[in-house]
Amino acid sequence: MELQLKAIRRERGKTQMQVADFLHIKQNAYSQYETGRREIPLMLLARLSEYYEVSVDFLLGLTDYEDPYPRKK
Repeated sequence: MELQLKAIRRERGKTQMQVADFLHIKQNAYSQYETGRREIPLMLLARLSEYYEVSVDFLLGLTDYEDPYPRKK
């Protein structure tokens, strides 16, 4: 499975450092998530979904449909 982390980050004009700062992690750790050398924790994936306003399925490369699912109230 190929994550869409790098593609969406570039599309949105963000640097690895900006995304890492948002996640409160080091840039090199985020880089490893993008390259697949390290598995991204679910909570960070959920935060990225909110950050980019896309579905987790999109970030995981399971769909080309970006829109997030409706949130529970």
